[in-house]
Amino acid sequence: MSGTNYVTQETFEKMKAELQYMKGVDRPAASKAIAEAREKGDLKENAEYDAAKEAQGMLEAKIKYLEGVIATARILDESNIDTSKVSILTKVTLTNLGTKKKVTYQIVSEKEADLKAGKISVTSPIGKGLLGKVVGEEATITVPAGVLKFRVEEITA
Repeated sequence: MSGTNYVTQETFEKMKAELQYMKGVDRPAASKAIAEAREKGDLKENAEYDAAKEAQGMLEAKIKYLEGVIATARILDESNIDTSKVSILTKVTLTNLGTKKKVTYQIVSEKEADLKAGKISVTSPIGKGLLGKVVGEEATITVPAGVLKFRVEEITA
């Protein structure tokens, strides 16, 4: 895992709680499932044992990934957001110059992205294309569906 993961304090706390749950509840449950399957006889032909071992391996991979994310997390203070230009945690109101529709997005970390909630990842094509833009500036962004043109209307915290 490389790079820094920018997150809010709330997301950082959620990740820590999720990690504690996986270590304290899910890991013991996986070990118990393996032990129960082992008691059922020959391990060579024991599908339940194989499934339990595979589930344990996937859990350990998730734990390792989350530990890496937490280790490289940088907590952003929402009260110190610079609204002079588009940056992480800013809310940006845009006009799509093709459709003339206005849309507002909050630029967030990958871990917090939720398009339905209007939160787009800083690493997404639109997120990358908007970074550093100021009010009134236009952005031409290549997305999988083609090229989009936006004008930045407003930047807020």
